[in-house]
Amino acid sequence: MNRLLLLFGALALSLGARAQLTIDITTSGGRQIPIAVTPMAGDAAQPQAVGEIIAADLGRTGLFRPVNTAGVSPLPTEPSEVNFPDWAARSAEALVIGKIEPVSEGRVEVRFRLFDVQKQAQLASYSYVVAPAQLRATAHRIADVIYERLTGDKGVFSTKICYVVKNGRRWELQVADADGFNAQSVLASQEPIMSPAWSPDGSRLAYVSFDQKKPIVVVQNLAQGTTRVVASFRGNNSAPAWSPDSRYLAVALSKDGLTQIYRIPANGGDAERLTESSGIDTQPAFSPDGQSISFTSDRGGSPQIYRMAASGGPAQRLTFEGTYNVGPRYSPDGKTIAFVQREGGRFHIASLELATGQVQVLTDGTLDDSPTFAPNGKMVLYEAQVGGRGQLAAVSGDGRVRQRLTSGAGDVQDPAWGPMPTN
Repeated sequence: MNRLLLLFGALALSLGARAQLTIDITTSGGRQIPIAVTPMAGDAAQPQAVGEIIAADLGRTGLFRPVNTAGVSPLPTEPSEVNFPDWAARSAEALVIGKIEPVSEGRVEVRFRLFDVQKQAQLASYSYVVAPAQLRATAHRIADVIYERLTGDKGVFSTKICYVVKNGRRWELQVADADGFNAQSVLASQEPIMSPAWSPDGSRLAYVSFDQKKPIVVVQNLAQGTTRVVASFRGNNSAPAWSPDSRYLAVALSKDGLTQIYRIPANGGDAERLTESSGIDTQPAFSPDGQSISFTSDRGGSPQIYRMAASGGPAQRLTFEGTYNVGPRYSPDGKTIAFVQREGGRFHIASLELATGQVQVLTDGTLDDSPTFAPNGKMVLYEAQVGGRGQLAAVSGDGRVRQRLTSGAGDVQDPAWGPMPTN
């Protein structure tokens, strides 16, 4: 269903198998760092190959070019065993080696080292003692370290994503690792689920449920599995967005007539009205510093993006190119907004640089929706309609690296990228 086209009309009127997502890079550009990730000694005896997961994490970014490690024997596990001229001859600029060894109580020690091949220098060395079931998570942590040391930016391989899967009449809200593995259903319903949003600490999800035969806003504690209805006013309750301090949600409510932006306590309570317009105001998003809220409004005749103080008041129009710009989402540094722009009957993900007003179209699909930034700001995850079904896709902030996350689970919608882990 074209939810973008129906959004304003609907507001004015007031899963089966948990299949993992498979991520494929469809386009990449720019210089790639040649990196050799050797199989870890002891990998073969473990349920998950740590070296393969690290290499896959780095490869999906489009920033690294894998170097063939076939024929290297014996595999180096210590700095003294590394033949730097040999790796330089293979065009490697970075090298990752490691080993996995059993320790006490069924746990294993995972040690890795990262080298600058040209300088013949060690850049990182870490050791983790974990249960075998934690090897995939450990591989993601290692990939995060490597990514940061080689690019200067935080890695997001240890983060989570959530999304809605529609399969027939069944809806599921699922949470998965950033690479699409370990998908878990946190909610299943015969009624629609929409607009999931992570709390800044990653402990809760807010979403729109239709279990009461009308849209209400629910907050779910992921660790406890408990839920709390926080907005069930007369009419439409939708589009929850967390304040950076997790104390409040900005929501779109129609309890007083046309849909407007309100602020409510995250634990439920009275709604404070923030907008007073003659149009429909919806899809709020707090800026990372909590000082302002951007939102979608048709107060000027067509849906556009506006910004106001977080306490409400006069709003400034931000988008001027085209007649349809909706669904703003801030980058983590607050300098950019990703949104949906319609052009010639096609819906693309675009970005707006707030300092200059410059707009860049990032995608070229026919119906792209629901952008959400990675917590390091380098990628935008979104919903792409392909063959009449929703799939997840991602694009880098400069539009050069594109990914497609495919799933056989059903119609995948409304992604949201979780925050950086706190430990």
